[in-house]
Amino acid sequence: MKIIRLEKPGVWKSYSKEFPGRDLQPGEALVKVHKMGVCGTDLHAFKGNQPFFEYPRILGHELAVEVLEISAEVSNVKVGDRCSVEPYYNEKIGQAARRGKTNCGDYLRVFGVHVDGGMQEVMKIPAKKLHPSDTLSNDQLAMIEPLAIGCHAVDRAEVKKDDIVLVIGAGPIGLGTIQFAQLTGARVIAMDIDANKLKKAQEITQVKDTLLVSDHIEEDLEELLAGDLPTIVLDATGSPKSMLNTFKYVSAGGTIVFIGLFQGDIVFNDPYFHKKELTLKASRAALSTDFNRIIKLIEAGKINPETFITHRMNFDDVPTKFEELYDYGGVLIKAIIDY
Repeated sequence: MKIIRLEKPGVWKSYSKEFPGRDLQPGEALVKVHKMGVCGTDLHAFKGNQPFFEYPRILGHELAVEVLEISAEVSNVKVGDRCSVEPYYNEKIGQAARRGKTNCGDYLRVFGVHVDGGMQEVMKIPAKKLHPSDTLSNDQLAMIEPLAIGCHAVDRAEVKKDDIVLVIGAGPIGLGTIQFAQLTGARVIAMDIDANKLKKAQEITQVKDTLLVSDHIEEDLEELLAGDLPTIVLDATGSPKSMLNTFKYVSAGGTIVFIGLFQGDIVFNDPYFHKKELTLKASRAALSTDFNRIIKLIEAGKINPETFITHRMNFDDVPTKFEELYDYGGVLIKAIIDY
């Protein structure tokens, strides 16, 4: 079977090894990878600016797979099932995991980030991390994980129908966040620095209100909202400047959720923070229940993640064509690698 590994920033290595044997451990499944979504994590890792990353690494955590074999103890999937992969697991069950927060414990590991991921034709995986569907396409299954990030973030924000939600960043994570915020019945505003991404966001999500980043966003928001400000701001940019500005955009008594991540500190004015009595939250990864919920929503026609896909690449072409993804700018929403 073929494997493509990122040896160091900008350097791929393709190699083959023997097809994994049938020595599955209890609870394991052997799967064939059919599709992989390219995440911002993969793009950052290629350039050498992904936090908490070590090389060499087999990338890939947005995966659509087919079950080839299962161990005797596995009951949630069967041979032939097509599944989305929940790429997070805890090496040890620490305090957070014991309390149900399996997405953010000290021992959390992510396929393709902390351990090797899906840029290989066949891999072993804990079967409990497989979420099957009889009807979804492989493209749709590969899109479940990035949607789950937005789904979890909206849950973290505790969005209600009477909220006004500002989502900053109209990439794949932001688009998913917009859609799950819309499902609550709240008014949603999308904001980005790129007009092309805002246009695409309107096409995909039908979001009515959009704002292009400027030096007068507060005034633009107040004009749009008849003097009010968003009650909830979800920032999916990973930009420290954007994240710091959220304190200005949110209403008094409001909530800020940071979805994006960067290597550095966020420093804000404490009296201003207290004056508004703000709630600040982080959102990391997602929960198993998010995957199951999203699959049902797609099956019901409530969300169609295939509309996110703007570019494609063959698995064999990754070493020579991956870097081309950086040339597309705001036109690129989601690239899918076909195996």
